[in-house]
Amino acid sequence: MEALLEINWLYLLIAAFAGGAFGAAVGALPAFIFTGLMVIAGEAGGLEGVTAQIAFGPFFGPHISFAGGAAAAAYAAKQGYMESGFDFHEAKNITYALGPQVDVLVIGGLFGILGAVIRQFSFGFGLPWDPIALGVTLSALFHRLFLGYSVIGMTGGSGLLNMTPFADGTKRDSDAGTVPDRMKAATDRFLVEPWLPHQYKWGAVAFLGLIAGLLGAYAAIETGSPFLAFGISAASLFFLNLGVEKFPVTHHMTLPASTIALAVVASGEGVQDAALTGGSDVLGLLFGALFGMICALFGEFFQRIFYAHGDTHWDPPAAAIVFGTLLIALLYFAGILGTTVWIPLP
Repeated sequence: MEALLEINWLYLLIAAFAGGAFGAAVGALPAFIFTGLMVIAGEAGGLEGVTAQIAFGPFFGPHISFAGGAAAAAYAAKQGYMESGFDFHEAKNITYALGPQVDVLVIGGLFGILGAVIRQFSFGFGLPWDPIALGVTLSALFHRLFLGYSVIGMTGGSGLLNMTPFADGTKRDSDAGTVPDRMKAATDRFLVEPWLPHQYKWGAVAFLGLIAGLLGAYAAIETGSPFLAFGISAASLFFLNLGVEKFPVTHHMTLPASTIALAVVASGEGVQDAALTGGSDVLGLLFGALFGMICALFGEFFQRIFYAHGDTHWDPPAAAIVFGTLLIALLYFAGILGTTVWIPLP
């Protein structure tokens, strides 16, 4: 609570407005790619201020710039500003740079402020999960509510978790009464729109999570940074943004994996005695693989409920990071881990 009282709120919120507006101008995904580049610069260069205040602060913090860009896309699609030929609903097109249009930038800026407030309150009260990922996740819920979108969307009787209609090419029969007239016609849309058409099968997602988790854990153990592998994963999305087919998304796997690995191998001052305290590097790798896989599967579970049937981008990786970091905190509370590394505690 004291941390909330010490914040220069006016300074923060003005900067957050600018960060959200900038995310809208350049597009949510390009802004997030810059997050990754700044994390790499900060972590590799030992520049903590770059990581904390640029990559995760008002400039490129995903809860501000990415969330602002996603909300701005939802607004712009509703206004009929986006005609990119995107395969799914235009409001889901987070690769699209919306440019210097005042009303769009204002929406991005306002949601940048919202993301900053969510992050600060989550961190200030020591809630045991990644406060930035929480900001991204809740911001998407709020932009659906505030801009008049359905929270879940149209299931068409297919069931929330069923991706078969996409594989079969089944189109929607009707969206009557659920979307504004200027949105993409229902008959042009798939009944189910998976977040990543090349990355939604359970087995493949799980195995990708295991591999990414191993690499995230290795990078963390070798460098001591819980964020470097996340930065590499985020920056690699430059290729996805360019349209490289089947490029994987892994930042929600590498960040929890890096964190759990460091928690497992941790020892020394500030680390409590616990069942896994001072574990071997190999044990750290194995737990990294496990958490990479768990968070990959949770991200897929989340997208099947909240992305595939809806009209706007509700980020599965952010939700998976919230879930994964909460699991690490719960292991700490249970006495299994001796530290949460960087995850806030009450």
